[in-house]
Amino acid sequence: MAEYVYLNDSLVDTQQARVSVHDGGLLHAVGLFETMRSYEGVVFQLDDHLERLFKSAAALNLSIARTREEICAAVTELLEANDLQDARLRLTLTRGNIQKATEESPPVSTLIITATRMAAYAPELYRYGMTVIISPYKQNPDDPLAGHKTINYFARLIALQQAQMKKAGEALWFSTTNRLAEGCISNVFLVKNEVLLTPPPATPVLEGITRNVVMELARENAIECREEELVIKDLLDASEVILTNSIMEVMPVCRVEAHKVGQEKPGPFYQRLHELYCQEIEKNL
Repeated sequence: MAEYVYLNDSLVDTQQARVSVHDGGLLHAVGLFETMRSYEGVVFQLDDHLERLFKSAAALNLSIARTREEICAAVTELLEANDLQDARLRLTLTRGNIQKATEESPPVSTLIITATRMAAYAPELYRYGMTVIISPYKQNPDDPLAGHKTINYFARLIALQQAQMKKAGEALWFSTTNRLAEGCISNVFLVKNEVLLTPPPATPVLEGITRNVVMELARENAIECREEELVIKDLLDASEVILTNSIMEVMPVCRVEAHKVGQEKPGPFYQRLHELYCQEIEKNL
């Protein structure tokens, strides 16, 4: 069976899909992306993903040649064409062909949507917890790309590769002012004194879609949850550490390098938030 991608305004066989060698995404890493997950053919929080994409595009002066309704229709069409129910999707938006662009005639953005069968994280990670490392690199609050999900991801991938070489699943970043920020591909929560804590957006962090869902679920279910500036001592003193993103969903962390988190097993806050998150997915099908 042929595999399709959605390129600009139509379905294209993956083997035939092409973008210009003059595309700003290829030449300058100018672009945004969203990673999404579908359950039973329904993309979870699709509207929120598109809201973030459009807000970042406006902030970074990137045009989007399609409406939200058109992108939603394209996502549905792509899942059906690839006969997928439970899938990993990526929506990529780039500057487009910049070769002949002028101030009066800006480039038309390139839109790519891919969908592949979902390959979940190993069940053992949810049962026994993930190990993470501390990234040697820092996030800069003055970076104009901070807080946006851009395709300029090379530094994150280097840090993630270093984590994997140490048999860890993620690397946690701190800011240049030594505030806990996020993982390479995830947001981070701590549990201290029976309160769920996560770094505020100004740290800077990307406001992850799953992060926001977890915060809302916590508040709706009498779990005290706060955005708060956090430092290394907070991380090491936490009774639980939890990561979130659209693919891993809600992930327990039981080791920060050689340091044991809590009882070195998934704790009650993780168990409750994971349960609530699964229920939220079911409600949206």
